Amino acid sequence: MRETWRLIRSSPAPGAWNMALDEAILEAVVQWQSPPTLRLYAWEPPCLSLGYAQNFSDVDWEALNLRGWHVVRRPTGGRAILHTDELTYAVIAPQDHPIVSGSVLESYRRIATALVKALHSLGLQARADREYGQTNANGAVCFEVPSNYEITVEGKKIIGSAQARRLQGVLQHGSFPLYGDLTRILQVLHYDDPRQREEDAQRLLAHATTAEIVLGYPLSWDIAAEAFVRAFADTFDIRFQESAPSPLEVRRAEELMREKYANPTWTQHR
Repeated sequence: MRETWRLIRSSPAPGAWNMALDEAILEAVVQWQSPPTLRLYAWEPPCLSLGYAQNFSDVDWEALNLRGWHVVRRPTGGRAILHTDELTYAVIAPQDHPIVSGSVLESYRRIATALVKALHSLGLQARADREYGQTNANGAVCFEVPSNYEITVEGKKIIGSAQARRLQGVLQHGSFPLYGDLTRILQVLHYDDPRQREEDAQRLLAHATTAEIVLGYPLSWDIAAEAFVRAFADTFDIRFQESAPSPLEVRRAEELMREKYANPTWTQHR
């Protein structure tokens, strides 16, 4: 009998809400108040997200505010991502669930199988390699630094993912850029030398890509989301039941947004 997972397709929302809802769902899933969940979402307005341990001094606060963009700190690791023109996925399950059990790398590998399948169905010849050489490993930008089981097309990173394990649960979320200029992120990061920004822009474009660059046309969020749903269902032999977050999850997300993700104490810690 096929296992049933919950599917949530969220309307575009601010970064603090997106991160708060991911964590609220994680809490509910590990307490058996909600089933394992695949959440697909987008961001409005554009939002710079920092990895859990990333230094806030990487952010050019003035440039960010001039553009009206937000900033949030993720509960997961990694480096900075500018979330705009993308599909974001989140896989949330108890730590002993077969899809996410074992080591971080083992769960990355399993989830990568579904991600690759989704991209193949969209015409993107993606792959997930066991290891990559670390390029500019100290850089501030996530997509500059491919790592284990990250998804690439034509040798360039196209999905960046990060994982958190807490409360006996696993949250893995990741970013799939659909279209747009990947170097926009560099305009809201701090540089002492403008020439370094230009060098980093060239390096970023050499190591990362979007669906539009590969396909030659912009890919809609809805088409990409449907490909992800089919791929996860087929890869893991699961059935999705689509619904909204529960009232309990919404209330908890409101608390987490207020107390944590929209709170400068959390966002700006160094």
